[in-house]
Amino acid sequence: MAWFDDLKTPKIKVGPQEKASRVPEGLWTKCPGCQGVLQSKVLKQNLYTCPECGIHFKMGAADRIAMLTDDETAFEEYAENLVSIDPLEFDDTKPYKQRLHSTAKATGMNDACVVGKARLGGLPYHLCVFEFKFMGGSMGVVVGEKISLMFERAIKERLPAVTVSASGGARMQEGILSLMQMAKTSALVSEMRAKSIPFISVLADPTTGGVAASFAMLGDVILAEPGALVGFAGPRVIEQTIRQKLPPGFQRSEFIMKHGFADRIVHRKDLARELGAWMWRLGRRVCNFPDGS
Repeated sequence: MAWFDDLKTPKIKVGPQEKASRVPEGLWTKCPGCQGVLQSKVLKQNLYTCPECGIHFKMGAADRIAMLTDDETAFEEYAENLVSIDPLEFDDTKPYKQRLHSTAKATGMNDACVVGKARLGGLPYHLCVFEFKFMGGSMGVVVGEKISLMFERAIKERLPAVTVSASGGARMQEGILSLMQMAKTSALVSEMRAKSIPFISVLADPTTGGVAASFAMLGDVILAEPGALVGFAGPRVIEQTIRQKLPPGFQRSEFIMKHGFADRIVHRKDLARELGAWMWRLGRRVCNFPDGS
């Protein structure tokens, strides 16, 4: 059997035009919780939550709207043509105008939130959903104006308003103009409350900065997704400032509910049913719901 000793592994040369076969990207997603490998199609069918450990992945605005409406015809978007400008002529490593253009092209959206009139369980209401992929869901002048228009329409039509926040906060490229949106949106929430029109705030991961410090924490009912980061400054910044170790789970939705800053933690698969129940409970005597609702 000595002739086996002379056997060598053949060397196959790959020509310059030939490429090694690859598995197409995006077919699989690794869960950061249980470390399991999930088929992306299955993950989407499960509303972007891990079927094993229940961890909630970030979810795009279009998927959230589909989840929170009766069908694809039950959402009428408005203010979709509003676009941000560069009022401060902000110029960092990548000019603000270029970032807006490239982000709009990548996401297919004009800014970081979508507003419209929706229908859930037969109940009409106004809905605002953030898109975190658009500059971290940051709130500039356009986002503040869209949210304000939503509240104004909800007041005029006497219908509930719901926001689903996923934001890093105010948009620094618009400076004081972005900070003014905190006051503008909060003032309209006060008007909603004065007229007994329900406002339900849903906190997704993350809800931080100027969004958390304004309308997002002012809902008549505040619902949070499991494990969502909620707060003003991030945990690392706080630790560096106070020079103390923060408790486990600090600023996660379970922590803020324990300390009275949220009413309920709701799994994504139960969110539509929970929202419908709250809208009916809070608005049946004050809102213009159709007969037979």
